[in-house]
Amino acid sequence: MVISSTDYQVDSEKQDMSRGGFTLPPDNELKQGVESTEEQLEPQHIENNNLEQWNSPSINKYRYLAANFGFIIMGMNDAAYGALIPYLEEYYNINYTVISLVFLAPFIGYSGAALLNNKVHMRFGQLGVAIISPTCKIIAYVVTCVHPPFPVLPIIFVLSGFGNGLEDGGWNAWIGNMENANELLGFLHGAYGLGATISPLIATAMVTKGNLQWYMFYYIMLGVAVLELILCAWFFRSATGAAHRAAHPTNNDKTGMSRTREALKNPITWICALFLLFYVGVEVSLGGWLVTFMLKVRHGKAFESGLVVTGFWLGLTCGRVILGFVTGKIGEKIAIAAYMVICVGLELCFWLIPNFIASAILAAWLGFFLGPLFPAAIVVATKLLPRRLHVSAIGFAAAFGGGGAAVLPFAVGAIAQAKGVSVLQPIVLAILVAILALWCMLPGGFRKSGLDDLQRERDEGRVGVVEEGMAKGFEGKIARLRIKIFGVQ
Repeated sequence: MVISSTDYQVDSEKQDMSRGGFTLPPDNELKQGVESTEEQLEPQHIENNNLEQWNSPSINKYRYLAANFGFIIMGMNDAAYGALIPYLEEYYNINYTVISLVFLAPFIGYSGAALLNNKVHMRFGQLGVAIISPTCKIIAYVVTCVHPPFPVLPIIFVLSGFGNGLEDGGWNAWIGNMENANELLGFLHGAYGLGATISPLIATAMVTKGNLQWYMFYYIMLGVAVLELILCAWFFRSATGAAHRAAHPTNNDKTGMSRTREALKNPITWICALFLLFYVGVEVSLGGWLVTFMLKVRHGKAFESGLVVTGFWLGLTCGRVILGFVTGKIGEKIAIAAYMVICVGLELCFWLIPNFIASAILAAWLGFFLGPLFPAAIVVATKLLPRRLHVSAIGFAAAFGGGGAAVLPFAVGAIAQAKGVSVLQPIVLAILVAILALWCMLPGGFRKSGLDDLQRERDEGRVGVVEEGMAKGFEGKIARLRIKIFGVQ
């Protein structure tokens, strides 16, 4: 006989209340009351083995599109820094190290979002993310539009970092749990790449062709952020905290902190978080410093150098969309490892071939193969982590990883101040190797079905992960290294 969670809940409450002297109505009335309450809360697929679909219920279509629009704005925000750095430097008369603070400041916001993501979901639901994130960006853009003294900019960018981090974690965790997650996340992060593609073009054209000041670009950002707030608030209006708690009954702590603490104790969370931190750092370091690199090292002209970074982001966008359909078919672990090896080769050529046109072509291909790394990491995390930890762990990893957009570009800028911007390429190469090493540390091996086997065994409750400690060869060495560092398989 199978006892449903609703039956168990009703029986338990009946026994507890009977001890207190209360008279309860018949069981069938209790069940009807519980069911009607769940209907009012619009559960977003109670935790079970059925994955949510992007177009079912029908409101999901509009929510998914709104999330994509949010990622376009996120991409525009992150890529604008790199295109505007030369003009910020001139406007405020400051050096590379100081100007790099515009990269570093959002990390504080991203870190806060990483820790509070699950709490926001449990208290306010997806509606909280849909309102808080655009509001933070609107405030940041309003202040930037009035071009305050430079010390104000890093402070206000903390707020935009929090908004982006909350959105990054929330939408990745939601869409990563859907059917066809590789493809859907490919489009989601392709939207980010699209925003990052058009942003340098618009910003550079406004300054070089339109003879406008750098801060005029943020009037555009303010307009699209207001539109995002309106769309997201409307489409997610019924995705409240009550609805989220009904959809995730295994998390009874309304603060959401208990699951966050549990997620932080899981080594998979930290491997994925560090992987994403370094990956996003490489992505934004290249996108952020490429214009300066092409100007100072490859001796290009201002507009043509802006086109190179546009090519990088365009390649990244195409890679996320196109390779998103390839990655799942050959297996995430082996596919991303292959993409990473290709990226190392491309980066080596980028560094060693001192030619403007060759660098422009290599930058586009580098973006293409870097593109699918973030979406694939989210999909792998959903397969390796228990379902109850998806929102907290993936939300933390995505938001914490997004902080790489702040820390590593700042580090590049600080080193470039002392050694010159040519240090960009060897730094990126070293980080790519570190990313590949982290990827190899994830369990599941490099068989196509490895991750699916782990997920199936976990869902069946037989074991948490496959016994890899006795594996032979390279895979066995990696498994033993992972156990030695993190203490689990």
